[in-house]
Amino acid sequence: MSQRAFLTLLLIAALAGCSAETAEAPKETVRPVKVVEVAEAATTRELSYSGAVRARSEAPAGFRVGGKVVERAVNIGDRVRAGDVLARLDATDYALSVTSARANLIAAERQVETADFARKRAEQLFKQQVAAKAQLEQAQLSYNQAVAARDSARSVLAQAENQVGYAVLAADKDGIVTATHADAGQVVAAGSPVVTVAVDGEKEVSIAVPEGDVLAFTPGKVVEVGLWSDRTVALKGTVREVAGSADPASRTFAIRISLPADDRVLLGMTATVKAVAHGDQPLFSLPLTALARDPSDRPMVWTVDPVAKTVHERPVSVVDFSEAGVRVSDGLKPGDLVVVAGTQFMTENLKVKLAEEHAAHALPAHGNLAAASQTR
Repeated sequence: MSQRAFLTLLLIAALAGCSAETAEAPKETVRPVKVVEVAEAATTRELSYSGAVRARSEAPAGFRVGGKVVERAVNIGDRVRAGDVLARLDATDYALSVTSARANLIAAERQVETADFARKRAEQLFKQQVAAKAQLEQAQLSYNQAVAARDSARSVLAQAENQVGYAVLAADKDGIVTATHADAGQVVAAGSPVVTVAVDGEKEVSIAVPEGDVLAFTPGKVVEVGLWSDRTVALKGTVREVAGSADPASRTFAIRISLPADDRVLLGMTATVKAVAHGDQPLFSLPLTALARDPSDRPMVWTVDPVAKTVHERPVSVVDFSEAGVRVSDGLKPGDLVVVAGTQFMTENLKVKLAEEHAAHALPAHGNLAAASQTR
């Protein structure tokens, strides 16, 4: 064999070896995953809303007459008793009206005396048959008119005196000042808010609830109320009032919840209201990290086949979000293993590795989540 033929055979053998190496199948990727086991579906869900503690009776107080404010005697946070002065108006003009009305009353009383004298004189002349009966009737009519004018003058005087009293704004009940709307030197109209007083007594929590959950709150229903400032406070509140129509701006319904007497509850505190809503569809609770999106931007999760050790895409319908995670209404069944970490790396039929204890603690029905151990 020639040297040239020998080299040719060596080249063919080398190329064959390279082809064999490239034809060898790549090693399959197996990715460890962290999963949770889906528990039995729940037909109830927990609602949680934040609101503010307020007095059951809280209304802005204003003068019954208009004028210039000369004094505002209270500030926000001041405690007041029934009868305490809150603000005063300049009553000079009203005092002048009282003086004028009193003078008019005196004049009207003199007029009554004059008409009474004329009436009595006409009666004497009529009895003596010196005056005609028409003169007596005219005198009686004048007297009646004078009496009516006097009564009217008395009413005007009483009204003027009342207006002087209305220039002083006093508290109707014991309470605490929660807002001021006018200050000294400001001219206010009759009925304009000047001071808001929260009346002592029953407190309540006001929350705003969207249309989808308003039916879960009915008058008389007992709910749990907590305070943001003191996590140890747990009160039983009672739904007192549900708004008959939605707010035109927020499209939410205002709900008021009565609270039991508790010195730890102060006006203006932030409160949390929790209630249970009964639904007509089963709900499954998952960690938020389990939720992903498919190419069409629809919600989905990755489930694991424990036998084949592969993951599969599973569309779900999201109902709502909670403190523990997300709740879905369909797409899953109890016992399913759902990937809760590394969902961005999942692909259909991807081989995965589960921990030996992959049968993780089941998810409680009301949303407390327990994850299986991650493989090492």
